[in-house]
Amino acid sequence: MAANIERMSMAQAVPAPRAFAGAAQSFAVQPAKGVFIENRWRPAHSQNAVDVVDPATGIVFAQIADCGREDVNAAVAAARRAFDQGAWGRTRPTDRGRMLARVAELIARHAEELAVIEARDTGKPLSLARGDMVATARYFEYYGGAADKVHGDTIPYLPGFFVATEREAHGVTAHIIPWNYPAQMFGRTVAPALAMGNACVIKPAEDACLSAHRLVELIAEAGFPEGAVALVPGRGETAGAALSGHPQIDFISFTGSPEVGALIQIAAAKNHVGCTLELGGKSPHVLFADADLDEALPIIGKGIVMNAGQTCSAGSRVLVERAIYDKVAAGLAAYFTGVRAGSPEMDLDLGPVINAAQKKRVETFRARAKADGIPLLAEGSIAPGVDPAGYFVTPSLYGPVPRDNDLACEEVFGPLLVLIPFEDEADAIRLANGTDYGLMAAVWTRDGNRALRVSRRIRAGQVYVNGFGAGGGIELPFGGMKKSGHGREKGLEALLEFSTLKTIILRHG
Repeated sequence: MAANIERMSMAQAVPAPRAFAGAAQSFAVQPAKGVFIENRWRPAHSQNAVDVVDPATGIVFAQIADCGREDVNAAVAAARRAFDQGAWGRTRPTDRGRMLARVAELIARHAEELAVIEARDTGKPLSLARGDMVATARYFEYYGGAADKVHGDTIPYLPGFFVATEREAHGVTAHIIPWNYPAQMFGRTVAPALAMGNACVIKPAEDACLSAHRLVELIAEAGFPEGAVALVPGRGETAGAALSGHPQIDFISFTGSPEVGALIQIAAAKNHVGCTLELGGKSPHVLFADADLDEALPIIGKGIVMNAGQTCSAGSRVLVERAIYDKVAAGLAAYFTGVRAGSPEMDLDLGPVINAAQKKRVETFRARAKADGIPLLAEGSIAPGVDPAGYFVTPSLYGPVPRDNDLACEEVFGPLLVLIPFEDEADAIRLANGTDYGLMAAVWTRDGNRALRVSRRIRAGQVYVNGFGAGGGIELPFGGMKKSGHGREKGLEALLEFSTLKTIILRHG
């Protein structure tokens, strides 16, 4: 029986910290492992490599294989054999669940090792990386418990007929994982797919993928048959494109930008397969005049700063009823003034953004805001002693921001928060729905009728009332509307996404 990871204290789930290996120093670059197929590493066919850069220092510290079409073909073929002819395709749901539970236990056992890898790879504070490992283990625990509990139905029909439905695995599923939460996203998409019996081929983001390399090893250690899981590291335009367009892939899960999501959807359509897309957001907090600001403001501030703002569901817009605008602005300014960015081992409020391109993107938004004359209400600080070559950006609070300004409408994916005043409930709803995105929202009010009324009119896949959690818990279905994508992850809904429904009609006379 797997330990209940979610209820473990952090001290229980993660051993006491060891010396962090991410400080700037001279070291040999770790060589690429290759491609993971049939529970072992093999050299990549291309023999090329991609450098892995420490975001806190700008230094190359590892390499991953730059897989191409031949490597993807080999991985998909192995997954196909495992599902169609091998032991994995014959594994009972109960046994799948037990294997997933063992993965959860192994993640908990190796949590500190994984957290150090994740912090070094992404630049996030070490404590945040530790929390990510608790969540990753919980995904495997949750779906391990659900694997043998996906039931079909019987349907009343004509006399002389018996009709039943059952859920079946798609077959071979592709998992294209982003760089902001590599381990968590691995668990979020791979665990439910395995629970349903799919064979998984995983392409992690080249910017941060080392935890995925370790997780596939733990899956093999947990006893999964050969071919159940494969890992093809590499660039999106090579390995990612080959995987998403592969004719032997039966379903695709992708998290990333709307632009790449459109390409994934086109590739899926050409092969007539389905996909789940989670494509980002510009999620609003809606603060009415009767909101409990002592409760709301710390949650809002922490939500945009966490992971350096690189969270699809981050609440990056604060819509404020005009009567309390000054009070909200002052409270959030006080919060931002105390925010500090630093390297992972400093374990401050946030780390650097992932790479030079992302730093340039955030700084471009800051420069535009200055050029447009948008008031800068407060800034955090970058801790002394960080490497000047690291990709650090200054957390910033702006307001009031014109509602049609790029800063108010476009996803920055950085620690920038905007304040926008509104006049009344109808105006708040217009503003909340006034972007191309629809991933998450929060409504802050003591009026229960208004809370329900506004929540139901906001076009978003998840709406919190008097609270906010980036994507919610493992049990809560999560996904977007509009350009935030479609399909649902998390909760039992994910099992439905990673399966197809078959109807059996028996005429018995």
